[in-house]
Amino acid sequence: MSMQLDNRAQTLLKALVERYIADGQPVGSRALSKISGLDLSPATIRNIMADLEELGYVASPHTSAGRVPTPRGYRIFVDTLLTVQHLDEQAVGAQLRLQSPQPQKMITNAAQMLSSLSQFAGVVLSPRRESVFQQIEFLRLGEKRILLVIVAPNGDVQNRLLLTDVDYSPAQLVQSANYINQNYGGLAFDEVHARLQTELRQLRDDMGRLMQVAVEAGSEAMADDSDNMVIAGERNLLSVSDLSSNMTSLRQMFDMFEQKTGLMQLLDVSSKASGVQIYIGGESSLVPMDEMSVVTAPYTANGKIVGTLGVIGPTRMAYERVIPIVDITAKLLSNALTHN
Repeated sequence: MSMQLDNRAQTLLKALVERYIADGQPVGSRALSKISGLDLSPATIRNIMADLEELGYVASPHTSAGRVPTPRGYRIFVDTLLTVQHLDEQAVGAQLRLQSPQPQKMITNAAQMLSSLSQFAGVVLSPRRESVFQQIEFLRLGEKRILLVIVAPNGDVQNRLLLTDVDYSPAQLVQSANYINQNYGGLAFDEVHARLQTELRQLRDDMGRLMQVAVEAGSEAMADDSDNMVIAGERNLLSVSDLSSNMTSLRQMFDMFEQKTGLMQLLDVSSKASGVQIYIGGESSLVPMDEMSVVTAPYTANGKIVGTLGVIGPTRMAYERVIPIVDITAKLLSNALTHN
Protein backbone atom coordinates (compact mmCIF):
# COMPACT_ATOMS: atom_id res chain seq x y z
CA MET A 1 0.00 0.00 0.00
CA SER A 2 2.71 2.48 1.02
CA MET A 3 4.63 1.68 -2.20
CA GLN A 4 2.12 3.91 -4.04
CA LEU A 5 3.35 6.96 -2.12
CA ASP A 6 6.58 8.83 -2.69
CA ASN A 7 8.45 10.54 0.15
CA ARG A 8 6.64 13.85 -0.29
CA ALA A 9 3.21 12.23 -0.15
CA GLN A 10 4.18 10.19 2.92
CA THR A 11 5.48 13.29 4.69
CA LEU A 12 2.31 15.25 3.94
CA LEU A 13 0.06 12.37 5.00
CA LYS A 14 1.99 11.96 8.25
CA ALA A 15 1.73 15.70 8.96
CA LEU A 16 -2.00 15.71 8.17
CA VAL A 17 -2.78 12.74 10.45
CA GLU A 18 -0.70 14.14 13.33
CA ARG A 19 -2.36 17.57 13.06
CA TYR A 20 -5.85 16.03 12.81
CA ILE A 21 -5.22 13.82 15.86
CA ALA A 22 -4.02 16.88 17.78
CA ASP A 23 -6.93 19.24 17.11
CA GLY A 24 -9.69 17.31 15.34
CA GLN A 25 -10.13 19.87 12.56
CA PRO A 26 -9.78 19.25 8.81
CA VAL A 27 -6.29 20.20 7.66
CA GLY A 28 -5.87 22.57 4.72
CA SER A 29 -3.01 22.97 2.26
CA ARG A 30 -1.86 26.24 3.87
CA ALA A 31 -1.44 24.53 7.26
CA LEU A 32 0.36 21.57 5.66
CA SER A 33 2.85 23.87 3.95
CA LYS A 34 3.81 25.26 7.38
CA ILE A 35 3.98 22.06 9.41
CA SER A 36 5.33 19.54 6.90
CA GLY A 37 8.79 21.10 6.54
CA LEU A 38 8.62 20.64 2.76
CA ASP A 39 9.54 23.48 0.43
CA LEU A 40 6.53 23.06 -1.83
CA SER A 41 4.13 25.53 -3.37
CA PRO A 42 0.50 25.49 -2.22
CA ALA A 43 -0.48 24.30 -5.70
CA THR A 44 1.89 21.32 -5.49
CA ILE A 45 0.52 20.42 -2.03
CA ARG A 46 -3.05 20.63 -3.34
CA ASN A 47 -2.15 18.29 -6.20
CA ILE A 48 -0.53 15.76 -3.85
CA MET A 49 -3.54 15.93 -1.51
CA ALA A 50 -5.85 15.34 -4.46
CA ASP A 51 -3.81 12.24 -5.31
CA LEU A 52 -4.03 11.03 -1.68
CA GLU A 53 -7.78 11.55 -1.78
CA GLU A 54 -8.08 9.60 -5.01
CA LEU A 55 -6.10 6.75 -3.42
CA GLY A 56 -8.49 6.73 -0.46
CA TYR A 57 -6.08 7.92 2.26
CA VAL A 58 -7.82 11.23 2.99
CA ALA A 59 -11.30 12.65 2.52
CA SER A 60 -12.79 16.14 2.21
CA PRO A 61 -15.70 16.96 4.53
CA HIS A 62 -18.36 18.90 2.65
CA THR A 63 -18.21 21.78 5.10
CA SER A 64 -14.48 22.41 4.81
CA ALA A 65 -11.73 22.92 2.28
CA GLY A 66 -9.41 20.86 4.49
CA ARG A 67 -9.02 17.10 4.57
CA VAL A 68 -9.22 14.37 7.22
CA PRO A 69 -7.64 10.90 7.29
CA THR A 70 -9.72 7.86 6.32
CA PRO A 71 -9.42 4.43 7.98
CA ARG A 72 -7.04 3.52 5.16
CA GLY A 73 -5.01 6.66 5.90
CA TYR A 74 -4.85 5.79 9.59
CA ARG A 75 -3.73 2.28 8.68
CA ILE A 76 -0.75 3.38 6.58
CA PHE A 77 0.08 5.93 9.29
CA VAL A 78 0.23 3.38 12.14
CA ASP A 79 1.91 0.71 10.00
CA THR A 80 4.64 2.72 8.30
CA LEU A 81 4.76 6.41 9.29
CA LEU A 82 4.30 6.40 13.06
CA THR A 83 7.13 7.28 15.43
CA VAL A 84 6.32 5.55 18.71
CA GLN A 85 7.17 7.42 21.90
CA HIS A 86 9.56 5.85 24.39
CA LEU A 87 7.99 5.18 27.76
CA ASP A 88 10.04 4.36 30.82
CA GLU A 89 9.03 0.80 31.72
CA GLN A 90 10.05 1.27 35.35
CA ALA A 91 7.99 4.43 35.67
CA VAL A 92 4.94 2.73 34.20
CA GLY A 93 5.57 -0.30 36.39
CA ALA A 94 5.61 1.86 39.50
CA GLN A 95 2.15 3.12 38.61
CA LEU A 96 0.73 -0.29 37.74
CA ARG A 97 1.23 -1.93 41.14
CA LEU A 98 0.26 -5.25 39.60
CA GLN A 99 1.63 -7.54 42.27
CA SER A 100 -1.12 -9.29 44.21
CA PRO A 101 -1.60 -12.79 45.61
CA GLN A 102 -4.77 -13.00 43.47
CA PRO A 103 -4.30 -13.16 39.67
CA GLN A 104 -7.76 -11.68 39.11
CA LYS A 105 -6.77 -8.64 41.17
CA MET A 106 -3.70 -8.14 38.97
CA ILE A 107 -5.94 -8.26 35.89
CA THR A 108 -8.33 -5.69 37.38
CA ASN A 109 -5.36 -3.45 38.27
CA ALA A 110 -4.04 -3.74 34.71
CA ALA A 111 -7.39 -2.67 33.21
CA GLN A 112 -7.60 0.31 35.57
CA MET A 113 -4.07 1.44 34.81
CA LEU A 114 -4.53 1.08 31.04
CA SER A 115 -7.48 3.44 31.42
CA SER A 116 -5.62 5.82 33.71
CA LEU A 117 -2.51 6.05 31.53
CA SER A 118 -4.39 6.40 28.23
CA GLN A 119 -7.41 8.38 29.51
CA PHE A 120 -9.60 6.03 27.47
CA ALA A 121 -11.08 2.63 28.37
CA GLY A 122 -8.84 -0.26 29.43
CA VAL A 123 -9.87 -3.86 28.80
CA VAL A 124 -8.35 -7.19 29.84
CA LEU A 125 -9.59 -10.62 28.76
CA SER A 126 -8.80 -12.99 31.62
CA PRO A 127 -7.34 -16.46 31.11
CA ARG A 128 -9.97 -18.96 30.05
CA ARG A 129 -11.51 -20.94 32.85
CA GLU A 130 -10.58 -24.61 32.76
CA SER A 131 -13.54 -26.98 32.38
CA VAL A 132 -12.28 -29.26 35.16
CA PHE A 133 -14.62 -29.69 38.14
CA GLN A 134 -13.94 -30.99 41.62
CA GLN A 135 -17.49 -31.91 42.51
CA ILE A 136 -21.12 -31.17 41.65
CA GLU A 137 -24.31 -31.03 43.64
CA PHE A 138 -27.99 -31.14 42.66
CA LEU A 139 -30.53 -29.06 44.60
CA ARG A 140 -34.24 -29.66 43.94
CA LEU A 141 -35.96 -26.29 43.49
CA GLY A 142 -39.38 -27.61 42.54
CA GLU A 143 -41.05 -30.03 40.19
CA LYS A 144 -38.70 -30.67 37.24
CA ARG A 145 -36.46 -27.75 38.30
CA ILE A 146 -32.95 -28.49 39.60
CA LEU A 147 -30.06 -26.21 40.51
CA LEU A 148 -26.72 -27.63 39.39
CA VAL A 149 -23.86 -26.44 41.61
CA ILE A 150 -20.35 -26.88 40.17
CA VAL A 151 -17.25 -26.50 42.31
CA ALA A 152 -13.92 -26.08 40.50
CA PRO A 153 -10.57 -27.24 41.96
CA ASN A 154 -9.72 -23.63 42.88
CA GLY A 155 -12.98 -23.23 44.81
CA ASP A 156 -14.76 -21.26 42.07
CA VAL A 157 -18.50 -22.00 42.14
CA GLN A 158 -20.82 -21.95 39.11
CA ASN A 159 -24.60 -22.46 39.15
CA ARG A 160 -26.91 -23.56 36.35
CA LEU A 161 -30.67 -24.12 36.36
CA LEU A 162 -31.75 -27.44 34.83
CA LEU A 163 -35.29 -27.96 33.53
CA THR A 164 -35.90 -31.70 33.28
CA ASP A 165 -38.55 -33.96 31.75
CA VAL A 166 -38.67 -36.07 34.90
CA ASP A 167 -39.41 -35.02 38.49
CA TYR A 168 -36.39 -36.45 40.33
CA SER A 169 -36.56 -37.19 44.04
CA PRO A 170 -33.95 -35.77 46.44
CA ALA A 171 -32.57 -39.31 46.89
CA GLN A 172 -32.10 -39.71 43.13
CA LEU A 173 -30.31 -36.36 42.93
CA VAL A 174 -27.92 -37.33 45.71
CA GLN A 175 -27.27 -40.71 44.09
CA SER A 176 -26.53 -39.11 40.70
CA ALA A 177 -24.23 -36.46 42.17
CA ASN A 178 -22.34 -39.07 44.20
CA TYR A 179 -21.86 -41.24 41.12
CA ILE A 180 -20.41 -38.35 39.08
CA ASN A 181 -18.19 -37.10 41.91
CA GLN A 182 -16.79 -40.52 42.77
CA ASN A 183 -16.13 -41.59 39.20
CA TYR A 184 -15.31 -38.35 37.39
CA GLY A 185 -14.34 -35.66 39.93
CA GLY A 186 -11.16 -33.89 38.80
CA LEU A 187 -11.83 -34.45 35.08
CA ALA A 188 -12.95 -31.99 32.40
CA PHE A 189 -16.65 -32.02 31.54
CA ASP A 190 -15.89 -32.76 27.88
CA GLU A 191 -14.02 -35.89 28.90
CA VAL A 192 -16.83 -36.93 31.23
CA HIS A 193 -19.38 -36.44 28.47
CA ALA A 194 -17.52 -38.83 26.17
CA ARG A 195 -17.16 -41.48 28.88
CA LEU A 196 -20.79 -41.25 29.95
CA GLN A 197 -21.89 -42.30 26.48
CA THR A 198 -20.59 -45.81 27.08
CA GLU A 199 -20.44 -46.17 30.86
CA LEU A 200 -24.02 -45.35 31.81
CA ARG A 201 -25.82 -48.01 29.83
CA GLN A 202 -26.21 -50.15 32.93
CA LEU A 203 -27.97 -47.33 34.83
CA ARG A 204 -31.65 -46.53 34.60
CA ASP A 205 -32.48 -44.32 31.64
CA ASP A 206 -33.82 -41.46 33.76
CA MET A 207 -30.70 -41.27 35.89
CA GLY A 208 -28.41 -41.47 32.89
CA ARG A 209 -30.35 -38.71 31.15
CA LEU A 210 -30.04 -36.45 34.20
CA MET A 211 -26.27 -36.97 34.28
CA GLN A 212 -25.94 -36.22 30.57
CA VAL A 213 -27.93 -33.00 30.97
CA ALA A 214 -25.85 -32.01 33.99
CA VAL A 215 -22.55 -32.62 32.21
CA GLU A 216 -23.64 -30.63 29.15
CA ALA A 217 -24.80 -27.74 31.35
CA GLY A 218 -21.58 -27.93 33.35
CA SER A 219 -19.49 -27.81 30.21
CA GLU A 220 -21.35 -24.68 29.03
CA ALA A 221 -21.01 -23.06 32.45
CA MET A 222 -17.27 -23.59 32.65
CA ALA A 223 -16.79 -22.42 29.05
CA ASP A 224 -18.81 -19.24 29.63
CA ASP A 225 -16.32 -16.36 29.38
CA SER A 226 -18.89 -13.58 29.79
CA ASP A 227 -17.47 -12.67 33.21
CA ASN A 228 -13.86 -13.09 32.10
CA MET A 229 -13.56 -9.58 30.70
CA VAL A 230 -12.59 -6.62 32.87
CA ILE A 231 -13.35 -3.15 31.47
CA ALA A 232 -12.31 0.05 33.22
CA GLY A 233 -12.81 3.71 32.31
CA GLU A 234 -15.78 3.44 29.96
CA ARG A 235 -16.94 6.83 31.23
CA ASN A 236 -13.73 8.39 29.88
CA LEU A 237 -15.12 7.85 26.40
CA LEU A 238 -18.12 10.06 27.16
CA SER A 239 -15.78 13.05 27.09
CA VAL A 240 -14.49 12.11 23.62
CA SER A 241 -16.62 14.12 21.22
CA ASP A 242 -15.85 11.81 18.29
CA LEU A 243 -17.55 8.94 20.14
CA SER A 244 -20.30 10.74 22.05
CA SER A 245 -21.37 13.35 19.49
CA ASN A 246 -24.66 11.63 18.67
CA MET A 247 -27.08 9.19 20.26
CA THR A 248 -26.49 6.48 17.67
CA SER A 249 -22.77 6.40 18.46
CA LEU A 250 -23.45 6.40 22.20
CA ARG A 251 -25.93 3.54 21.85
CA GLN A 252 -23.46 1.51 19.76
CA MET A 253 -20.68 2.13 22.25
CA PHE A 254 -22.60 1.07 25.34
CA ASP A 255 -24.21 -1.88 23.55
CA MET A 256 -20.67 -3.06 22.89
CA PHE A 257 -19.70 -2.76 26.55
CA GLU A 258 -22.91 -4.39 27.77
CA GLN A 259 -22.98 -7.35 25.40
CA LYS A 260 -19.19 -7.88 25.27
CA THR A 261 -19.46 -10.56 22.57
CA GLY A 262 -17.86 -8.49 19.82
CA LEU A 263 -15.09 -7.25 22.09
CA MET A 264 -14.35 -10.80 23.26
CA GLN A 265 -14.13 -11.95 19.64
CA LEU A 266 -11.70 -9.13 18.83
CA LEU A 267 -9.51 -9.86 21.86
CA ASP A 268 -9.60 -13.58 21.14
CA VAL A 269 -8.44 -12.96 17.56
CA SER A 270 -5.63 -10.67 18.72
CA SER A 271 -4.39 -13.28 21.22
CA LYS A 272 -3.38 -15.42 18.24
CA ALA A 273 -1.07 -12.69 16.91
CA SER A 274 2.26 -11.60 18.35
CA GLY A 275 2.86 -8.14 19.72
CA VAL A 276 0.69 -5.04 19.51
CA GLN A 277 -2.26 -5.11 17.10
CA ILE A 278 -4.31 -2.09 16.02
CA TYR A 279 -7.93 -2.42 14.90
CA ILE A 280 -9.27 0.71 13.21
CA GLY A 281 -12.98 1.45 12.98
CA GLY A 282 -14.33 1.55 9.45
CA GLU A 283 -11.56 -0.83 8.38
CA SER A 284 -12.05 -3.83 10.67
CA SER A 285 -15.44 -5.54 10.95
CA LEU A 286 -14.42 -6.48 14.49
CA VAL A 287 -14.72 -2.82 15.59
CA PRO A 288 -18.42 -1.85 15.75
CA MET A 289 -17.96 1.91 15.24
CA ASP A 290 -16.19 3.85 12.50
CA GLU A 291 -14.97 6.41 15.06
CA MET A 292 -13.38 3.81 17.36
CA SER A 293 -10.02 2.01 17.43
CA VAL A 294 -8.72 -0.73 19.70
CA VAL A 295 -5.02 -1.27 20.47
CA THR A 296 -4.30 -4.75 21.89
CA ALA A 297 -1.47 -7.04 22.95
CA PRO A 298 -1.43 -10.60 24.30
CA TYR A 299 0.00 -11.37 27.74
CA THR A 300 1.52 -14.57 29.03
CA ALA A 301 2.05 -16.68 32.13
CA ASN A 302 5.10 -18.94 32.22
CA GLY A 303 5.73 -18.29 28.52
CA LYS A 304 2.22 -19.27 27.39
CA ILE A 305 -0.30 -16.75 26.02
CA VAL A 306 -3.23 -16.77 28.45
CA GLY A 307 -5.13 -13.57 27.59
CA THR A 308 -5.25 -10.20 25.85
CA LEU A 309 -5.40 -6.61 27.02
CA GLY A 310 -5.87 -3.29 25.30
CA VAL A 311 -7.10 0.27 25.10
CA ILE A 312 -10.41 1.28 23.51
CA GLY A 313 -10.50 4.84 22.26
CA PRO A 314 -11.35 7.09 19.34
CA THR A 315 -9.85 6.54 15.90
CA ARG A 316 -8.33 9.99 16.46
CA MET A 317 -6.08 8.85 19.31
CA ALA A 318 -2.39 9.51 19.96
CA TYR A 319 -1.23 6.09 18.77
CA GLU A 320 2.43 6.94 19.42
CA ARG A 321 1.55 7.14 23.14
CA VAL A 322 -1.07 4.41 23.43
CA ILE A 323 0.95 1.70 21.66
CA PRO A 324 3.82 1.65 24.22
CA ILE A 325 1.31 1.86 27.10
CA VAL A 326 -0.36 -1.33 25.87
CA ASP A 327 2.93 -3.03 25.05
CA ILE A 328 4.56 -2.32 28.44
CA THR A 329 1.43 -3.21 30.41
CA ALA A 330 1.26 -6.59 28.65
CA LYS A 331 4.91 -7.28 29.53
CA LEU A 332 4.47 -6.21 33.16
CA LEU A 333 1.30 -8.28 33.61
CA SER A 334 3.04 -11.28 32.03
CA ASN A 335 5.92 -10.89 34.46
CA ALA A 336 3.61 -10.48 37.46
CA LEU A 337 1.54 -13.57 36.60
CA THR A 338 4.66 -15.67 35.95
CA HIS A 339 6.24 -14.79 39.30
CA ASN A 340 3.04 -14.82 41.34
